[in-house]
Amino acid sequence: MKKLVLFVACAAMLTACDNFGNKQKNLQQQNDSLQTALSQKNAELEEFMNTFNTIQEGFRLINEAEGRVKVAGEGPASTLDQVKEDMAFIAQTMKQNREKIAELQKQLKGSATATAQMKQTVNNLTTQLAEKAQQLTALQAELAAKNIRIAELDEVIAGLQTDVALLRADSIAKERTIDAQDKALNAAWFVYGTKKELKEQKILDEKFLGKDEVLQNANFNKDYFTQIDIRRDTEIKLYSKGAKLLTIHPDGSYKLDKDEKGQYVLKITDPVLFWSVSRYLVIQVK
Repeated sequence: MKKLVLFVACAAMLTACDNFGNKQKNLQQQNDSLQTALSQKNAELEEFMNTFNTIQEGFRLINEAEGRVKVAGEGPASTLDQVKEDMAFIAQTMKQNREKIAELQKQLKGSATATAQMKQTVNNLTTQLAEKAQQLTALQAELAAKNIRIAELDEVIAGLQTDVALLRADSIAKERTIDAQDKALNAAWFVYGTKKELKEQKILDEKFLGKDEVLQNANFNKDYFTQIDIRRDTEIKLYSKGAKLLTIHPDGSYKLDKDEKGQYVLKITDPVLFWSVSRYLVIQVK
């Protein structure tokens, strides 16, 4: 008998050891996955910052060269040669900045870790490029009045006007897509009405007895609901002295308070928890 007890105890210990080993293995795998994701995010951020710094340095050098051109004005042939050299440098650097900004847009498009701040940074760079293109167009016109024409700059400015428009259109399209996705992710729908009204819209079954008969009809009238943003819309006035929630929402995530007229107001105190079970809210009022 003692041997049997000892054997069972040993088996239990081995099982416990195996379970512990499996848990340790799972934790290690989770840790490895987190480390990989973190490393990828850091690598993407470093690449983004390196490209951003290159673009900013390009703008700084363009501003310096632009300043030299403005100061030079009319002068001997050697001075005009320097002006042409500076303008050619500006043209080349503008082209490089345009290409780098396009690289950043491509990087953000394929990144799962891009932040809103990174997207805004690229939008700001696009705006900066457009403004600089306008300044160079004006400078080119001043030089043309002095019979100084830089063919390379003509080509770059023409290309910039097209590319900046494309970059801006791409940024606007992405912002709209992000806004639409963001709106969809934070959308919820609510409705309140008497039992009769809710039944007429097929939101409640005809033989309504309790919460199991709410929104069970596939043909319930979705247009009867009001769409809200769960981040902003945390109070719903019910204009009734009697109200109860028919859909399931966790206790402690909301309050039913009365206003100065004695009418109920639903106050959602924890939106994340409140909408965690369902994005549809049905309230029966009197």
